[in-house]
Amino acid sequence: MSIFTDRPWTRWVVPVAAFGVIGATAAVASQQANADAGLPHRTAAQLLADVQSADVTSLSGTVVQTADLGLPSLPGLDGGGPGPMSGSGGSSSLTSLLSGSHTWRVWLDGSTRQRLALVGSSGESDVIRNGQDLWLWSSTDKSAVHYKLPAVHLSPQARGSSSSLPSGAPSGLPTTAPRTPDEAASQALALMGKDTTVTTSGTATVAGRSAYELVLTPKDKATRVASIRIAIDGERHVPLRVQVYSTKLANPAFEVGFTSIDFAKPDSRQFAFTPPPGTKVTNKSAPTAPVGPPKASGSNPAPSETSSPPKVSGSGWSTVMVATLPPDALSGQSQSGRSGTSQQGSLGQLGSVLGSLPSVSGSWGRGHLFEGTLVSAVITDNGRIAVGAVGPTQLYAALAAK
Repeated sequence: MSIFTDRPWTRWVVPVAAFGVIGATAAVASQQANADAGLPHRTAAQLLADVQSADVTSLSGTVVQTADLGLPSLPGLDGGGPGPMSGSGGSSSLTSLLSGSHTWRVWLDGSTRQRLALVGSSGESDVIRNGQDLWLWSSTDKSAVHYKLPAVHLSPQARGSSSSLPSGAPSGLPTTAPRTPDEAASQALALMGKDTTVTTSGTATVAGRSAYELVLTPKDKATRVASIRIAIDGERHVPLRVQVYSTKLANPAFEVGFTSIDFAKPDSRQFAFTPPPGTKVTNKSAPTAPVGPPKASGSNPAPSETSSPPKVSGSGWSTVMVATLPPDALSGQSQSGRSGTSQQGSLGQLGSVLGSLPSVSGSWGRGHLFEGTLVSAVITDNGRIAVGAVGPTQLYAALAAK
């Protein structure tokens, strides 16, 4: 099983906008990696081939993720909401991953047994896959959600293959940055195209293991991404660490890497989960088909009333995505709030944050600007959002484009 090509948790992750909007064919520079730490010379092209052919079926370890994206304070990102995905556990909340420092424990045993544990100062949040059982658990909230995955995805052929999560796995999981070096490297390598120089930069020691360093450098001067450095295990060829550098910071704006790693098969008890006494358990069925875009109120909405797909402007590292926010995103009131419940998601809380952002205007209208270390965004007064790994000028142009 290749954990580079078939990432068990990729379907659960919506990448940072700087990673999620670009993809093309690699243009690899033929430079040599130094033979430090006893490693043989490898070209950048050879390292890319190594990573894509890596075959690891099991591992366990500790991952530390740090992010300095310049994000404003948002309740949904600091663990202010209820439930195992957004619990009040501060750094142990699965929705708090876009800022600060976080520690993961990771276990992998084939294609049907995986576990991620986000450990914080006041609790722990876990995602546990064991065959057909998928658990989302928060120790702080004393709550757990249990999904029963379809048995059809557990055929002998599927068990022996390098398949990722089954298509029936729940999709309504938190929007976060990449949570393992494998996820981050996969997204970073997808960025490579004619606007990227790929080189090597000697070797490094990560989690006590010798590793090559692969460097992706954008040729596009409009992007906020200065470079991406990927440390690749010299023996197993899997990513051990990914660092994303910004044009605005000297230190990495985003980093995720192993501090310890073991390629032995984890103990089966790591995947056996029984809710502790006092835990509120919610049982749900995994969806059997993709859920379509949300419809406007009314039993028979016209086609124009359904959500439209995001519009992509530009190309390469300076790609900008323009989308329409849900109707209640800026009002601070969720759909469920109108029906009498007090539940409020992070989009519903977005309106309360806009007042702290600078007001901007142009031929495209009026709105508020967020400038981060890697990603910038404009949220317009009429409910549109433009986001990309660029500065404001490119966002304004994308909003004004017809």
